[in-house]
Amino acid sequence: MILAAVILLGLQFSGAVNAVWAETIRIGIGTQDATINTVTAGGVVREYKLLEKYLPHDGKYKDVQYDIVWHDFTSGAPINGELLANKLDIGIMADFPSIVGAAAFLKANTGVRTHYIASISGGIHGAGNAIVVPIDSPVQSFSELKGKTISVPFASTAHAALLRAIEDQGWDPEKDVTIVTQAPEVAGSALKSGQIDAHADFVPYGELFPFRGIARKIYDGSETGVTTTHGIQVRSDFAEKYPELVVAYLKATLEANDLFRKDPVKLSEEVEKWTGVNAEVVYAFHGPHGIQTRDFTLKPEFVNAIRTADETLHKLKKTDLRVDVNQFVDDKFIRQAAQEYGLDYDKKLHDYSPVPFEGNAEDTQAPVTDAKRAGQVWVKGEERVRLYSTAEAALQAATKLEKDGASIRVIYVHDRASGNKLFADKAWYVNQNGQLAAFLLKKSAENWVSEKGGSLQTYLEARQAVATASATKGNTENLASNKILNSGRSTE
Repeated sequence: MILAAVILLGLQFSGAVNAVWAETIRIGIGTQDATINTVTAGGVVREYKLLEKYLPHDGKYKDVQYDIVWHDFTSGAPINGELLANKLDIGIMADFPSIVGAAAFLKANTGVRTHYIASISGGIHGAGNAIVVPIDSPVQSFSELKGKTISVPFASTAHAALLRAIEDQGWDPEKDVTIVTQAPEVAGSALKSGQIDAHADFVPYGELFPFRGIARKIYDGSETGVTTTHGIQVRSDFAEKYPELVVAYLKATLEANDLFRKDPVKLSEEVEKWTGVNAEVVYAFHGPHGIQTRDFTLKPEFVNAIRTADETLHKLKKTDLRVDVNQFVDDKFIRQAAQEYGLDYDKKLHDYSPVPFEGNAEDTQAPVTDAKRAGQVWVKGEERVRLYSTAEAALQAATKLEKDGASIRVIYVHDRASGNKLFADKAWYVNQNGQLAAFLLKKSAENWVSEKGGSLQTYLEARQAVATASATKGNTENLASNKILNSGRSTE
C-alpha cells in the first residue's frame, strides 16, 4: 500500500514536471482589421477561433501549449517593425509594405527573412485604391488636381496608384502636385476641414469616406490597370521551425473565406462590430461581384504586382536593397493548406471569376445575365440583400419599398465600364429610353452619352425618371385593362 502511494506520488510529480516544462509556442499575428479586404486572414480567424481549431496536438506538438497573440494595426509599416523585432511571426499587408519589410530584413542581415506565402484578396485591374476630394469640392476628375495638395499613406499600395495616376497625366510628381504623407484616420478630418485638396488611400477608405458623406470619390485604382494585392508574410525562422503551424493558420483563413462566401450579410455586420467600418461598405467588397476578389492563390498577376512594388520603391529610394521576388514569394505552405483543406490549388489558381450572384433576380425571377447592369437593395432588418437584373429595376423597387414603409440601408449598382460595385447614390447615370447605365465618374458618363447617346442624370434625376416611367407604365396598363373591361361590357 505504501509502495502504491509512492508510485502514485511519483506519477503526479512527473506530470507536474512535464506540465512545467511543456513547450509554449507563441504565434504572433499582426492584422489590419480596418483594411477590410484582409479580414478573412485576421478578424474572422481571431473572433471565430479558427486557428485553435486547426493547430496540431500530436507528434512533436503533443504537449505543446499555444500562446496566440493578435496585434491590430492601421497599416503595414508598424507590422513590419514588429516582425523585424521578432514580436510577430505572421503579418498581413499589401504588396508595397511587404517589399518594404522584406528589404528591411535584408538590410538587418541577421539571416532571417520574410516570405510572402499566400494572397488574401486582390484587384487584378487595380480596384481597391482610390482618390477622394472634399464633398463640396468642384473637382470631378484627377486631371483637375494639378497644382493641388494630395495626401497619401507613404510607401503604401495607394501611394503606388497615386504615382501611376500622376505618370499617366504626364506630370512631374515633384513639381506639378504637392504630395504629403497622411494616415487615413487623419485624412478624414483634413478632408472635412479643407486642409488638403485630395486624399489617396487603400481599402476601404475610397468607399468609406463617401458612404459617410466625408468625401467624394473621383478616381479608382482600376483606371491604372495596375494589379494590387494583400497577402500574408511569415518570418523564415518561424516557418522553418514550425511549418505545420503555418499550414494550420492558412487552413483557418480558408475556412474564414468559406464563411464569408456562405453568409456575406452576417459576416459584414460582424466585421462592423469589430472594426467600426460600416457593414454596407464591407459588403461592397466581400459580397457577390464585390470590388475586390478574395483569392488565396498566388496568381502571376499578384506576383508581378509585388515585383512592381520592389521596382517602384527602389526607384523612389524608399528601399536600399532589391528583393529577389522569386525567393520572397513561396507557395508551398498555401498549396499544402489547400490540399489538407480539400481544395484544388491549381484549379483556383486559374480561376478569375468573382463571387457570383446567387438565386434569381427579384424582378425577372431568373438569374442575372449581365453583372454590370445588376442592382441590389439592402433593406434594414433583412438577412439577405435583394438582387435585381438592372439598375432601373433596383431603383424602382427601392422607391416602392420605401412607400410601403421599408427603410433602405443601401442600394448598389455597378459601373458599366469596369463592373466595380458602386453606391447608387454616389453614381452618375446615362438614361437611354429608360435603361440606366451607372458610372463612378461624370466624365465616363459623358463619354458614354457622346458615343452611344442617352441623357446624363444624377442619382436623384435617375430615381425620378424611373419612378415616372413606372407610374406611366402603370397608368397605361390600367387604361388598357379598363378598355378591355368596358369592351366586354358593351357586348353583353
